Amino acid sequence: MTCARIRAAQKIRDVTAIRAVLFDWRGTLVVTLEDEQWVERALRLARRPVQDHDVGRIVASLRTAKEAVKRQIAWDRIDCDAGFHRGAHDRLFTAAGLDAELADALYVVESDHRCNPFATDASGALTTLKSRGVKIGILSDIHFDIRPAFTHQGLCELVDAFVLSFEHGMQKPDPAIFGLALEELRVSPAETLMVGDRASHDGAAVGLGMPTLLLPALIDTSHERLSHVLRLVC
Repeated sequence: MTCARIRAAQKIRDVTAIRAVLFDWRGTLVVTLEDEQWVERALRLARRPVQDHDVGRIVASLRTAKEAVKRQIAWDRIDCDAGFHRGAHDRLFTAAGLDAELADALYVVESDHRCNPFATDASGALTTLKSRGVKIGILSDIHFDIRPAFTHQGLCELVDAFVLSFEHGMQKPDPAIFGLALEELRVSPAETLMVGDRASHDGAAVGLGMPTLLLPALIDTSHERLSHVLRLVC
């Protein structure tokens, strides 16, 4: 058999071996707000004219304060517990010198799934995978329940397992949370494709033997990238 045929045969075996796809949520299936967008939405929620505030100054204050707070607490475990997440952000907003009303609005936006719209190709991609008999899992470092986001989009019934960090006290890149997702899907690492946008977190799936696809973080719903998943799996 020629080298080309060997590679083709190997590719077919690799593709047909995928029985499940495990998706990250923010930055992969839905938009992650830029800091400026986050502040602007919070100002509108607080009924404050955006043009009357220096959005750039607020963003800069938040970024500076975050670096200081990260040195004081275990920020890398912020999504392991909803209460810890809120407390950490309260410290962040205080350190940034923000008033209570704006701080509350910022946290509401941070915790509202409606502020993270799905990519336009998300529904089609998940539907296609499901129609091919591929199991679908959602593995997210998050501090609130995102199932309503899928229900609102009409996608919840397509998902076989939701593994949310705050519900289990662990988050990526901890191998244990990947293992938990595999258990819930009842698949092995080798037959599961991990799809995410952060090498530092989602990329940790490689260590468990999971094929992994990293995509640029989604910042606009019109950016269709999930066709890469379908080409690999379907």
